[in-house]
Amino acid sequence: MTDFTPDKDAPEPALFLIHLLTASGAPIALIALLAGARGEWAEMFAWLGLALVVDGIDGPLARRFNIAERLPRWSGASLDFVIDYATYVFLPAFALSASEMLSQPWNWICGGLIVFTGALYFADNGMKTPDGSFKGFPAGWNMVVFGLMALSPSETFTIGFVLFCCVLTFMPIKFVHPIRVQRWRVPTLMITAIWFVAAAFAVIQGMNPDDWVRWVLTGTSLYLFSVAAFQQAIDRYL
Repeated sequence: MTDFTPDKDAPEPALFLIHLLTASGAPIALIALLAGARGEWAEMFAWLGLALVVDGIDGPLARRFNIAERLPRWSGASLDFVIDYATYVFLPAFALSASEMLSQPWNWICGGLIVFTGALYFADNGMKTPDGSFKGFPAGWNMVVFGLMALSPSETFTIGFVLFCCVLTFMPIKFVHPIRVQRWRVPTLMITAIWFVAAAFAVIQGMNPDDWVRWVLTGTSLYLFSVAAFQQAIDRYL
């Protein structure tokens, strides 16, 4: 008898389930859009949170089973980009533009810049660095707009931060991928989990979270936003 090796012996129909998992992000995005169209922003971000979890699962599965070579007809990367653009960029831009976070014309300007810079970023073949980090702000607008909506900063801060992230999209500054980057992986994964817990409380509390939730969201967001750049600065200057 030979040992069973999942990445070699799994039948193709079973492997296609990974593509189906990735594609499930599309109906999730539609449901999130319908919630946002009703002004149910907490529900919308709850669905986007589910899409984020799916995105965190399907990639490791695809690499584990070498699905790119074993199912060459279907491009998992293209499918992933389609779903990610909808859930990471387009729907958060819709939330920023359609909610009362910004007045006109800033809601149109900032929303338009998000979808514009996000589209260019997804077309960048050099978005990943050798250590698994992202080069430039990785169009993670789902987390950014969620944080801005939950923390409710001033309109001036919101506009400034959106413009700042748009500029960072094209800068040679690293941003962490919590799963792929090995450096400080354990604390990064722990802080990511804490962020998710705080985000869940914010959703449950209707995007008007208690003070402790705001502080936890702020602290964990600052870490995730800047840790890779901090590591990059250490490597360069120390």
